[in-house]
Amino acid sequence: MVTGVGFCLPGGTEPVFTADDMWAVISNGRSCLKRDEVYYGSVDLTQEMFDERLPDVPPFFSAHYTSAHRFGLVSMAEATTDAGLTFHGGALSEAAILVGRGGVDANIESYLSVLSADPGKTSAPDAMELFVAAEQAVTPSDVALVQAALTQSNGPCYTVSCGCASSAVQIGNARRMIAQGEVEVAVVTGVDVFNVHLIQNIERLLSGAQQTYDGLRTTGMPELLPSFRSLMRPYDRRADCINHGEGAATVILESREHAARRGAHMYGQVLATALTRDGLANPLASDETGAELVAGVRRCLGDRWRIEDVPYVHGGSDGNIVVTAFEAAAIRELYGPESDVLVTSQEGCFGHNGAPAGCMGVAMTLMMMERGQVCPTANCEQPADGLPFDPVPGVRPRPLDFDYALSFNYQVGGVKNAILLGSPEAV
Repeated sequence: MVTGVGFCLPGGTEPVFTADDMWAVISNGRSCLKRDEVYYGSVDLTQEMFDERLPDVPPFFSAHYTSAHRFGLVSMAEATTDAGLTFHGGALSEAAILVGRGGVDANIESYLSVLSADPGKTSAPDAMELFVAAEQAVTPSDVALVQAALTQSNGPCYTVSCGCASSAVQIGNARRMIAQGEVEVAVVTGVDVFNVHLIQNIERLLSGAQQTYDGLRTTGMPELLPSFRSLMRPYDRRADCINHGEGAATVILESREHAARRGAHMYGQVLATALTRDGLANPLASDETGAELVAGVRRCLGDRWRIEDVPYVHGGSDGNIVVTAFEAAAIRELYGPESDVLVTSQEGCFGHNGAPAGCMGVAMTLMMMERGQVCPTANCEQPADGLPFDPVPGVRPRPLDFDYALSFNYQVGGVKNAILLGSPEAV
């Protein structure tokens, strides 16, 4: 059962922290992206906001936290509060602490600081500062390290790096641990930071390369190289780019028995998950037939559930027309050429933020299920031709009473992850 959700994501006057904050954004299809040469979703987390939620973190360690540490800890604090749990005093000492990380942008500065330090000119206090910063931040397991210390957990704790499917994979791992009786509670966090200056430089490089690319382009290659200057528009006929973002999302999963014993609010269930790959030799390619996504969905459904009982899919579209192509092909194969299934994406609200996407998809989908409304696809105003589903364009949610849903996530290289979700009463 999912009993708590928490966030540290781009917002308006301040970041999105709670389920209500999240709903205020996604139910209206509101974009929190800002433009400074490129569109980007930035989290404006102040020290005061951090201290309010985590007042007891020793400054000796927190002084060396990266943005990834801070985002991940804040989203965990919000999720445990939402679940009616506490990470103080050993209350989560037996919980699994699972983290998904796709990028290493937050780790590089600490790594380079140690690499470039001159031992002969570095004072002993400065050397200690470098050591603490590096030990906490140079590896992708950085967030799991500080979360486990804060919760004093002696349960399973590890990081999965599977690109934008990272936290979705950890959702599946948490479900299996709970189903097998290994743990009763799992804290799953997805967190990533994309360096906006790197993205700006990529934009400049691509702009300079466009003329050469046009001269080499052959049939079957896209007309333009990717651009980050325009607004991402999943499922829209004008879609031509991806906008990145940063932040974290945490989901609390518990066994039904554990949640019931403490009277926890239950958002819904993670019923099944599946991970597949396209099996292509090109490490950057995806099979546009969507065959492996179909296989993953059918593995999720098994013999117990029917696709006809799933009227909503939380799509993984980030504005990339290749993603739209294989999702459309998969939906057409699963539901037939003409269906009334709703498929929406909220990536246009916060930007494509990598590893948090799996936790966000679970949280947002269960909130929609609980409220009986499907949120619109952010920034989709003119749906692309030939879509075999309704992307709910505009800025208004669509009423829908549903007990089952699917959530999709992908990684560059053909990874397809599917999660089957259900209401608390679904069987």
